[in-house]
Amino acid sequence: MYHKAVLLEESVTGLNIQPGGIYLDLTFGGGGHAREILKRMSGGRLIGFDRDAEARENVPGDDRFIFVNHNFRYLSHFARYHGYEHVDGILADLGVSWHDFDTAERGFSFRFDAPLDMRMDRRGTRTAADVLNESSEEELERVFREYGEVENARQLARLVAEARGKGPILRTGEFLQAIQSRVPAAKEKKYLARVFQALRIEVNEEMEALEEMLRQASIALRPGGRLVVITYHSLEDRVVKNFLRSGNFEGKVEKDFHGREKRPFELVNRKVIVPAEEEIEENPRARSAKLRVAEKTMDSEQPVTGEL
Repeated sequence: MYHKAVLLEESVTGLNIQPGGIYLDLTFGGGGHAREILKRMSGGRLIGFDRDAEARENVPGDDRFIFVNHNFRYLSHFARYHGYEHVDGILADLGVSWHDFDTAERGFSFRFDAPLDMRMDRRGTRTAADVLNESSEEELERVFREYGEVENARQLARLVAEARGKGPILRTGEFLQAIQSRVPAAKEKKYLARVFQALRIEVNEEMEALEEMLRQASIALRPGGRLVVITYHSLEDRVVKNFLRSGNFEGKVEKDFHGREKRPFELVNRKVIVPAEEEIEENPRARSAKLRVAEKTMDSEQPVTGEL
């Protein structure tokens, strides 16, 4: 299976699909969410984004669907290119597809000895090997600490610097061997997952893309339109939560001249939605998923300017 959609019923219901509406699935992947959205649509249009060209193999045979092989940070540009100034709903499942994790040569998983690639879009030039071999020791420490929340980030960066001094680190096995002395045996898998997450985020500029996507979404959505986002780690969830609450990434709610709070979105679910035990049992990779749904306010000013 290419990927199993997480929180499928909850997320698609959160879109509040309208007859003839225009919707964006920003992380098409295996097409699970997209197919469910199409089932509930009557006419209208669904545009699916995925930077991985291999996702094209999952495109449904439906005239209402358009596939865009690009990063979702350019959602407004492509929506307008296809003739839509505003849309009725946007869904983004920020998880990495099973296909990426389970395809050894993509280099996303520490389970395989494979080239250190980790590019979601293979048209990109910078790989995880480039990050490890070309970044300064200080920059590596920042990546491990900021994107992996690794406690011994400094020691980890030092080990990488020492190892690459003897020769380039090109494969996951070589990387694991280089850092093995600092990997805590009691929580090895969890620790390595954070380390590989940090490299993946850096390679794909995931946090920058997420922030730009949220800016673009706030502009592209028509008043009353829904934004549905599924996150998987604290870094991205904090960004999404703050933005939906306040329209900025610091989470600070601003006020207008009359002292009224300026909120570009109204939260639909005040309490974050998480998978039921039955879904986690069937799909353990859904365990860390968090779903947030918000509706663009009818009288909202654009909270963040963006390039359209």
